[in-house]
Amino acid sequence: MASQCQGKNSWPELVGTNGDFAASVIERENRRVDAAVIPVQSRVTADFRCDRVRVRVDGNRVVVRVPSIG
Repeated sequence: MASQCQGKNSWPELVGTNGDFAASVIERENRRVDAAVIPVQSRVTADFRCDRVRVRVDGNRVVVRVPSIG
């Protein structure tokens, strides 16, 4: 589904970086999205949105999953 969204849609290079830094990079590289930093264990809705990127972080706010549109 991400292929129907405009702009960059995945950021594997940000795994292992600080979540807030990652969110700023994502929003700079694709101005159509809002990046939200959330704990990895958080429950989230299953709806797909082209304007959202969830940045999943551990207890140290380090990105632990590839952030992608959805």
